[in-house]
Amino acid sequence: MNKQVYFLTIVAFVVGMVELIIGGILDLIAADLDVSLGKAGFLITIFSLIFAIGSPILLILTAAIERKRLMLLSLAVFLVGNIITVFSPVYAVVFIGRIILALSGALLIILCLTIAPSIVHPKYRGRAIGIVSMGVSASIVLGLPIGLFLGNAFGWRAPFVLITFLTILSTVGVFILMDRVEPRPSHPLKMQLATLKNRKVFFGQMITFLFLAGHTTLYAYLTPFAKMTMDASGTWVSIIYMIFGIAAVCGGGVGGYLSDTIGPKRTIMLSTILFTVVMVTIPNMTFSLPAFLIILTIWGMLSWTIAPATQSYLIGMSPETSDIQQSLNNSALHLGIAFGSFIGGLVIEQASVEQNATVGSLLVMLAVGSAVISMYGKEKTAYQKRG
Repeated sequence: MNKQVYFLTIVAFVVGMVELIIGGILDLIAADLDVSLGKAGFLITIFSLIFAIGSPILLILTAAIERKRLMLLSLAVFLVGNIITVFSPVYAVVFIGRIILALSGALLIILCLTIAPSIVHPKYRGRAIGIVSMGVSASIVLGLPIGLFLGNAFGWRAPFVLITFLTILSTVGVFILMDRVEPRPSHPLKMQLATLKNRKVFFGQMITFLFLAGHTTLYAYLTPFAKMTMDASGTWVSIIYMIFGIAAVCGGGVGGYLSDTIGPKRTIMLSTILFTVVMVTIPNMTFSLPAFLIILTIWGMLSWTIAPATQSYLIGMSPETSDIQQSLNNSALHLGIAFGSFIGGLVIEQASVEQNATVGSLLVMLAVGSAVISMYGKEKTAYQKRG
């Protein structure tokens, strides 16, 4: 395995942290910038939305640029976005910083995912993609507890100071360690979207979108949820996120194992159904911190169990467009995060954070329905016609 793949994983981790790193410190941001909690949460929504829409478009627009050069340029813009965020005096400036971070971050992540398989032997391409994907998923899971720890200790800007420093190191690393990588022909956006005309593919992508939306409806606002329902201190909130992060990383491994042993379809159905049950159960487990930690661990594991199974399912269903399905699934994931954080903010503004889990569970139920339509819809339709 080319060692540069592991470096790309580190870059992906650093960049990916930005998305949810503010989730645990929304209350600190809201208080400092004098905005509502829901408005602070919209900083997650706008980032994820732009990230999801921007990555395939930017990849097409920059198709002719040599990859190492493009990565260095993107890291420079990403650095500017972090610096703007660190020194932002008002909410509007933070908002602009998030847009810059989302656009540059989207391109950097997709570059890491596309460069990795191009610099290894063909028999290692799948493994290279998997390794970089682990960096992305780990950043999404661990970014929030890292932000929470630094934010509570040094203020909400501290996490972005860390990312600024890591971005500088990443830029130096890319300049010194990465070889030139010539661009490869990219698929037109029209061709990518055309694959969604297949009902099975469309609802297969919707599984990821709805699952992540339901999850993020609560996860993006877990700090106020824990403080309001259990009067959890800052220390306990940090512990909660640490436990969740460890469980989620383990869940990715479990999902990969289950996908290989019982198959991706069964893994997806099992994960989505159990996840729905867990989301419904969470509000009823806040009477006791130990009970909540147990359900939290299960929630954390299930939150990423579905990821490898869904990717395997989509690739297996349409192997000739596997790279397109990966790109679309990455967009579906971040669109789900954007939609979930937006819905979660609305719930907080219109009702109470205590209702976020319930609303999130409804979205996950729709993910179960999407899985059924994608996997078994054709058979059911044919049966009905025979009947």
